[in-house]
Amino acid sequence: MTPEYIVDVAKRALEVTILVSAPMLGIGLVIGVAVSIFQAVTSIQEMTLSFIPKILGVMVAIVVFFPWMMQILLSFTAEIFINIPQYVK
Repeated sequence: MTPEYIVDVAKRALEVTILVSAPMLGIGLVIGVAVSIFQAVTSIQEMTLSFIPKILGVMVAIVVFFPWMMQILLSFTAEIFINIPQYVK
C-alpha cells in the first residue's frame, strides 16, 4: 500500500461520512433553529420542547434517506473490497 492510496481512502471515507450524515444534521439544525425562534417569541423555556421535535425529525430523515445512504455506503465498501487485492502482497 502506498501512502497516496491510504490518504485517498481516508479522504474518501471523510467525504462519505459527511455526505451520509448531512441530511440528519441539516434537518436537526433546521428544526432546532425553528424551535428556538418559537421559544424566543413565546417565552416558553421548556427543555423537551426542543429535544423531542429534533429526535422525531432525525428519525424521519433516517427513514426517508436510508436507501440513498445505503447506496453510498455500499458503493464505498465495494470500492474498498475491490481494491484490496491490488495492494496485498
